Amino acid sequence: MSLRVIVADDSKVMRQIVIRTLRQAGYGDWEVTEATNGAEALELALAQQPDLVLSDWNMPEMTGIELLRGLNASGSEVPLGFVTSEGSPQMRELAESEGALFLIAKPFTPDAFRSTIDPLLA
Repeated sequence: MSLRVIVADDSKVMRQIVIRTLRQAGYGDWEVTEATNGAEALELALAQQPDLVLSDWNMPEMTGIELLRGLNASGSEVPLGFVTSEGSPQMRELAESEGALFLIAKPFTPDAFRSTIDPLLA
């Protein structure tokens, strides 16, 4: 199943690691668009209506949680999950309360992606 995904992270290296990990997890046929910050990701998500947004938490211009709130405020139903270096209980709670599907903390593995994403595809 080919899905359209936006990977939002201000670090190009991190975006590449996320994309590589998706491929290693068996999602090699996904169509990935990269965004360098939350504002760019929000614009892309509203224009493209992708199947999933994978977002970092801390980014310039617009953070991941602001991106999620922007999607919610626009009435968009594009699902969003966080892939971030910080997975504190408070952040997880906030992400969940704002409607994020999941929070995968770095360092992550293809298995972590599969066990988190596969149930959502079922």
